[in-house]
Amino acid sequence: MPQAKTIPFTRHPFADGSFKKMLIDGQWVAAASGKTFESRNPATGELLATVAEGDAEDINRAVAAARKAFESGWGRSKPYERQVLLLKYADLVEKNYDELSSLDTLDMGAPLARTRGNRQRVVGMLRYYAGQATALHGETIDNSLPGEIFSYTLKEPIGVVGAIIPWNSPLTSTMWKIGPALATGCTVVLKPAEEAPLSALRLAELALEAGVPPGVINVVPGYGETAGAALAAHPDVDKVAFTGSHVTGQAIVKASAGNLKRLSLELGGKSPDIVFADADLDAAVPGAAMAVFSNSGQICSAGTRLFVEQRVYDEFVGKVADFGKKLRVGNGLDPETQIGPLVSEQQLERVTGYLAVGQKEGAKALAGGARLTEGPLAKGYFVPPTVFANVNDDMRIAKEEIFGPVISAIPFKNTDDLVKRANATMFGLGSGVWTRDVSKAHQFARAIRAGSVWINCYQAMDPAVPFGGYKMSGYGREGGKQHLEEYLNVKAVWIKTS
Repeated sequence: MPQAKTIPFTRHPFADGSFKKMLIDGQWVAAASGKTFESRNPATGELLATVAEGDAEDINRAVAAARKAFESGWGRSKPYERQVLLLKYADLVEKNYDELSSLDTLDMGAPLARTRGNRQRVVGMLRYYAGQATALHGETIDNSLPGEIFSYTLKEPIGVVGAIIPWNSPLTSTMWKIGPALATGCTVVLKPAEEAPLSALRLAELALEAGVPPGVINVVPGYGETAGAALAAHPDVDKVAFTGSHVTGQAIVKASAGNLKRLSLELGGKSPDIVFADADLDAAVPGAAMAVFSNSGQICSAGTRLFVEQRVYDEFVGKVADFGKKLRVGNGLDPETQIGPLVSEQQLERVTGYLAVGQKEGAKALAGGARLTEGPLAKGYFVPPTVFANVNDDMRIAKEEIFGPVISAIPFKNTDDLVKRANATMFGLGSGVWTRDVSKAHQFARAIRAGSVWINCYQAMDPAVPFGGYKMSGYGREGGKQHLEEYLNVKAVWIKTS
């Protein structure tokens, strides 16, 4: 497998080993406890920054600031004001995007080709939400009551939002939370993942530069069991928007019961990607491969269960393995890198544990299968693209979310029970179908129980199109008009006019 050259650690103006504070009420402050944690480059282990470690006391301060900002004016701000501010913010994000994308590459390892390739999506989200800010409206409803009674609805911001984001795509995750909150007139307390907090802090700086009022956006880095748990359970938080594991999602549901706060949960997946023999296999090979290998498999909707029709199984899976072997593994700062490191030593242990489990269960690694332990990448958390053949539905690698660059290739002979097998998972986030048969494509698009079905493509995303899951993949949607509804209350108004 080709390995991109190693490069010396490149200092970054926001990742130079210095101390990064949290943002509360428009001020950069240290944690009340004085605690800090380190953010390190997963490709080299080198220190990027020391970050303030927030806990319950800091969350209390941030929620109080968010409540004050909401009630003192932001919650009643005009749609046009919010639109203008979002557009200014989008311009600043676009102007500074290369710096922001480099931060994500340094902090969580994704290659520059990926982080910079998300420019249109990240900036586009802010501009989409800016457009939606002036399109929010209630309805006039004819009622059937006797007499002259006029009825209509208002759409009002829900209030203070607790946003908890993961480490696998910090820029897009932050925009998915901040964008709709700003568009609807909500305020936010954002808890970034401790593994990769730097781009969220830099985005907060740019928000202040754009003119976001103090307290509207607050950022409190910290750990899930302290800062995250305090935010999820806080009695003055009106909504929690969470992206992460289903286990944490379940804990947030329980924590929300105190004040019955609104929830939107974008959780894990074990997505089926189905390749029929009649598909354009030349297109399906890279499509199915990068449905998993992109971002080193650290994507919740990755198509990790690769169902391939029996008569093309050996040929197709062999080609996917060959494709994976040719991908360049290395430091994400190297422009030639296609596969970067996993985000942390903990994630490395998780993924390599599943590699061992798969081989113990009888799966055959046609590519990859072990951590890179020799050469210049040995100090980083690198796992090469891995393709397991001889996989059946009952193996753990076919049932459990691995969150690494690992494909479990499963054969099928006919379509009679294929839908049942594809749906035989507690998750329902993404899915893919590769076929030239339009009828078959529509049939499976309807039958698969997942929030997204990609036909002859995978991971296509756009701010105007909703994204979210079925079953244990969560509820609520991010993107599209449905996303903004998650941040709004509906109020009915009745007026007797006679």
